[in-house]
Amino acid sequence: MTLAREKHFVAVSQLLDGFIQNQPDPKSESFAVRAIILYGRANMLDRSIQTFRNLEQYEIPRTVKSLNALLFACLMAKDYKEANRVYLEMPKMYGIEPDLETYNRMIRVLCESGSTSSSYSIVAEMERKWIKPTAASFGLMIDGFYKEEKFDEVRKVMRMMDEFGVHVGVATYNIMIQCLCKRKKSAEAKALIDGVMSCRMRPNSVTYSLLIHGFCSEENLDEAMNLFEVMVCNGYKPDSECYFTLIHCLCKGGDFETALILCRESMEKNWVPSFSVMKWLVNGLASRSKVDEAKELIAVVKEKFTRNVDLWNEVEAALPLPQ
Repeated sequence: MTLAREKHFVAVSQLLDGFIQNQPDPKSESFAVRAIILYGRANMLDRSIQTFRNLEQYEIPRTVKSLNALLFACLMAKDYKEANRVYLEMPKMYGIEPDLETYNRMIRVLCESGSTSSSYSIVAEMERKWIKPTAASFGLMIDGFYKEEKFDEVRKVMRMMDEFGVHVGVATYNIMIQCLCKRKKSAEAKALIDGVMSCRMRPNSVTYSLLIHGFCSEENLDEAMNLFEVMVCNGYKPDSECYFTLIHCLCKGGDFETALILCRESMEKNWVPSFSVMKWLVNGLASRSKVDEAKELIAVVKEKFTRNVDLWNEVEAALPLPQ
């Protein structure tokens, strides 16, 4: 929220205070849920809690939906201590029975706060309430343990998934790959997926994209491009961010010719990199005596984005004359 970013909290409060009352159906809980979350996003968690407590005043029934919204508001505000208090006190105070979403949000709270080991108690509570954890529940735990570098616990969670009859699919492995890539261990991530493929589990487009992003962040262009080629050959479609990441990385590495090839492919799909990256590519091509290619690129961009025509005219005017 713009007002919150500018710290105009009084204005935010005035805006949201009338949010529920001014709705066409004041008895709808969905409006209260939105207000609770918006207050949390505006870093005004006290108002989220106040709204939750005052639902009777608006003749709005209080259910697990508003409880989950309050937990989400705590997450938005990164107030993990308050989230724990809400989880422990509010269900008993208001006679609300937590559901799968409640437990998953609490697992996320514990994982984000660096207390992933405590999430085992949430799983135990779910088991007592006959609520089966899902792949998303365990995925949050795996992500948390990776961030805390507790790899034995990751293996323990995967054993738990088997015990609960939860399929360890490619989405779970993608979480592990993302964590490794963020820690600049893309080679380990690729070794992991190679092992998975040997067990006849196919990676998906997300898998390849994560690895490409990882190797680009480590400036390993050869591996990133190799994965891109394998990805395309296997029938997967790279998304816009995959193209943009590779083009940026190629420009950084001085390989403007390959960057041009990918840029053309990307623009055929109507995906155009940022002005700064495109300018980098154009100037890089010109420095390699490829002024015609640079001008051709500018012409295509100007056609697609007329609002930047003046800027591109300046860039084009600064290009050297073709030799």
